[in-house]
Amino acid sequence: MFHLVMAGVVLYVLLDLVAQLLPPHYSPISQAESDLAVGPYGFVMTINFVNRGLLSLLFLVALARTFEANGSRWTEARVGFGLLGIWGVGALLLAAFPTDVPATPVSWHGAIHIVVGLVAFLAGAFGTLVLALRFRDLPVLRSSQGFTLALGALSVVLVFLYLGMAVETPHLADRFGGLTERLFLGSVLLWIFGVAAVLARRRPASSAGPA
Repeated sequence: MFHLVMAGVVLYVLLDLVAQLLPPHYSPISQAESDLAVGPYGFVMTINFVNRGLLSLLFLVALARTFEANGSRWTEARVGFGLLGIWGVGALLLAAFPTDVPATPVSWHGAIHIVVGLVAFLAGAFGTLVLALRFRDLPVLRSSQGFTLALGALSVVLVFLYLGMAVETPHLADRFGGLTERLFLGSVLLWIFGVAAVLARRRPASSAGPA
């Protein structure tokens, strides 16, 4: 399962690059990633939202099995699982409720997209951090806790930087909002990829099964 998660993250990066290269050519520095989901080739980014949601939920299923295999109930980390679950489901909802074409009035589905994105981003950032705090209960991840904690904390910093720019300094958000958002998304996906990579290598024999 963890190998599928890792493949999903790689696919996400590749599809994001493809969407960026197709017209209309939105700026990755100033414009939100969601803008790639509108236009004649917007379906590529829509597929990628679904991919992000599915790989995140698959990761949680595999991680829950790892907790159980190591004698620690995943429900003891239910806050972290719940938050990262919101992040995953949020990505699916972003696909279902696309954003609006840039410089046009906000529609009902565009408003839903904004709210879902806000909730999912905050949940994803704090989900990585909260789960990292629970990794001390997993021998296979204990040695990686420093990395996961640092990356989880970075995700929290980046999401507040992104949201803070939008509220407090819109002129900066107009110039660098896209870059900040992508750094945040990259930090969460790198966290998922890193944890999956460690567990794909170190899964104990007692949890043998599809990796």
